[in-house]
Amino acid sequence: MPEPTADFTAALGTALAGVDTADARALWRALGVGGVVAALCPDGGNQPDPRRLATLLTELDARCPLGVTLSVCVQVATVLPLLSEAATAGPVAETVAGMVRGETVVALAVTDAGASGSDLLDATTRAKLGDDAVTLDGGKEWITNATTCHAALVLARHREPRHFTSFCWLLVPISTPGVTVEPTGRAFAGSGVGHLRFDGVALEPNALVGRPGRALAGFARQVGVERLASALWSRAICRRLLTGLGEWLRARPAADGTLWDHPAVREQYARCLVALCQLDALCAPLLDGPPGPPSTVTGMVLKVAAAETVETIAAEAVHLRGADAFRDGGEAALRTEAAMFGIAGGATGTMLAGLADHADDLLRSGP
Repeated sequence: MPEPTADFTAALGTALAGVDTADARALWRALGVGGVVAALCPDGGNQPDPRRLATLLTELDARCPLGVTLSVCVQVATVLPLLSEAATAGPVAETVAGMVRGETVVALAVTDAGASGSDLLDATTRAKLGDDAVTLDGGKEWITNATTCHAALVLARHREPRHFTSFCWLLVPISTPGVTVEPTGRAFAGSGVGHLRFDGVALEPNALVGRPGRALAGFARQVGVERLASALWSRAICRRLLTGLGEWLRARPAADGTLWDHPAVREQYARCLVALCQLDALCAPLLDGPPGPPSTVTGMVLKVAAAETVETIAAEAVHLRGADAFRDGGEAALRTEAAMFGIAGGATGTMLAGLADHADDLLRSGP
């Protein structure tokens, strides 16, 4: 069973006190200095404890813009575990130590400029591996933390065959000559989303993270934790939305009482509650399990369920609140940004196609 989270929760509250929660770098620094990043992985492990991860994402969702929470989520669920697994010495180990202290922000550069987001085997970002140097060319698009990071963990092709063993990870300092960063605009405020370009970027051989050929296999395992984090975070968003919506409905005058008194409104609200309870039920076994990636099928189920639950509840909140939902920071804006749950970590359509391939297993035993 996971350790109690009381001490972790207290440390998190202390770390967040007084920090500018709209500043992703300042927030990450506070989490590091406060020992929160280190405490996410108990007993010196590489994987975040599920309950601590849920506590972190719930607290950040309550206090931070969605983009800032996204900035932290990518690092704790994916980047830090991938780097920690390969951290023996050199730049990789130094970067891990810097991340744990909150001094170093690292972007996860996977989505390729030369391929569709979910088709990593067609990625065109290439690494030429030599005995004395590594050369990187290509581009990555819509990368969280691109404009705020100190380094990027880049998925690159080092062999031509369209095969999962043709890829490696490179740790690329963002200040390296040949690296350019292009902001993408104001979407996901605080997330640092941008495009990265690599033009003849020369790196030392120790920029390699792990062994060449194992990058996609490692990422395929770790993305399960990212999908669990997505589900835990979407639960927090939905609970926050429904709490605020319920308070608003009870206070909104109607002809004979408040909107909450209308059976049709209560029915729609209750449907949203059911959707949230279903997502809670999917997450519950994983919260009581050990740190580490869920199975591939479970990860895909969580991914789809999180995306669809957020959309269902956000859409109903917009429908019921009407014009009020379109105020600054209202449900309409949140619904637009929360659409990322249907894209990041694998598009919903791709997940559903994969789940159909596992239909017999799911029908026999469930995720």
